[in-house]
Amino acid sequence: MQTNKNQYILPDHRAEGKRNLNEPAEQKRFTLPAEYQSLGSGKTCCIRTYGCQANVRDGETIAGILQAMGFTVISEMEAADLLIFNTCAVRRAAEEHVLGEVGSLKTLKQKHPKKLIAICGCMAQEESVVEDLLKHYPQVDLIFGTHNLDQLPKLLANVINQHQRTVEVCSQEGSIIEGMPKERSRKYKAFVNIMYGCDKFCTYCIVPYTRGKQRSRYLDEIIAEVEEFKAAGGKEVQLLGQNVNAYGKDQGMEDGFTVLLKAVAETGIERIRFYTSNPRDYSFSTIEAMRDYPNIMKALHLPVQSGSNEVLRRMNRGYTREQFLKLVDDMKAVIPDITFTTDLIVGFPGETEAQFEETLSLVDYCRFDSAFAFVYSPREGTPAAAMEDDTPLAVKKQRLQRLNEKITQYARMNNEVYADQTVKVLCDGPSKNNPVVLCGYTESNKLVNFTSDTASEGDIVDVKITQVKSYTLDGKAI
Repeated sequence: MQTNKNQYILPDHRAEGKRNLNEPAEQKRFTLPAEYQSLGSGKTCCIRTYGCQANVRDGETIAGILQAMGFTVISEMEAADLLIFNTCAVRRAAEEHVLGEVGSLKTLKQKHPKKLIAICGCMAQEESVVEDLLKHYPQVDLIFGTHNLDQLPKLLANVINQHQRTVEVCSQEGSIIEGMPKERSRKYKAFVNIMYGCDKFCTYCIVPYTRGKQRSRYLDEIIAEVEEFKAAGGKEVQLLGQNVNAYGKDQGMEDGFTVLLKAVAETGIERIRFYTSNPRDYSFSTIEAMRDYPNIMKALHLPVQSGSNEVLRRMNRGYTREQFLKLVDDMKAVIPDITFTTDLIVGFPGETEAQFEETLSLVDYCRFDSAFAFVYSPREGTPAAAMEDDTPLAVKKQRLQRLNEKITQYARMNNEVYADQTVKVLCDGPSKNNPVVLCGYTESNKLVNFTSDTASEGDIVDVKITQVKSYTLDGKAI
């Protein structure tokens, strides 16, 4: 890690990329020293979270730590004594959005100089972003990364008591801290980390740098968390990891993810989902477990990224188009009603029209229920950022439009089978767009907006589908 004359601990991509695969990650337990337990007494905080499920889970931990320190969590940004921006670095657009919001707070900070502003998460692990923040965003008081959430009390104390701008971004492989406080964002659904980091180093991806090396939690710690959540009335857990299929490999476990998946299923929790899977690490035993345990949902997010073998090779994905299609076929043969979603990158450096057409044909074959498709976003420090890219942005956007039209076509086609059917929906509460309508997800991960006189958040409701749309279903509770 780099340290400047002000004793800032700054991110270092070279250090972030190092891996010691012969030693398992250090596992420790969190303690909150007495000196920090009242640091937030009488103060309020607001946490803004961007990005993936892992970021949301980090936000829950941050909220739990701050509450243990005496802070009250509120949603009004301008009224809070402490603002924390918990950030994502997967795409440049997400970074620009955060920087725009932080930039707009400069006047607010001038009016209220005691208000504290902190930035954490994946953006904080990027060298260029931190350099930009230090130069152009004097209103930011604290910057910390993804590896040192447990150090938040100490860092805040330094800012509050010493009145020092503090930057501590550890560019280490990463450890595992158990027992950190958490404030669940939902009462009936829980994100449960089963592992952290990633060792795949896909050439476009910044995550192995921002999140550290792959490190799996011990199985008994995960099961204890699931059982605690279930005992508190929880209905659904979503097992999180950058590549859940690789769970346990760093601990020398044989078929670790399937072993874990079965153990979680045997707790009796009503619904189990997991994100995200890498096609190269799938074992047939995982497919069989999904078939055999009714509480493992038959809905899978399986990122393919491209339908071209040449593009997949340049991405360092580790599988071919043919291997991916065989995996989809094998899963459908074992679980005929399985639903698939995926991720697709358009305009990866060097992608030709013919290679893009291969992606379209793969979508025609797989007929995904939904897909997250994006124009490639270069991430500084990744190999792909240095690749020659001569495709005009206008061409990339036109390709994305064609791809999205095809994705929408199959999403609607797949949803048609639900017309007049009765499905089980875990109610999330009122719809964001219409407070008199409830919403929730089916076992196959379809979003349903429905009416009911008696249902409330956390109920699993039988809903008859009355209208089919491309990405949602409408219905009425029976």
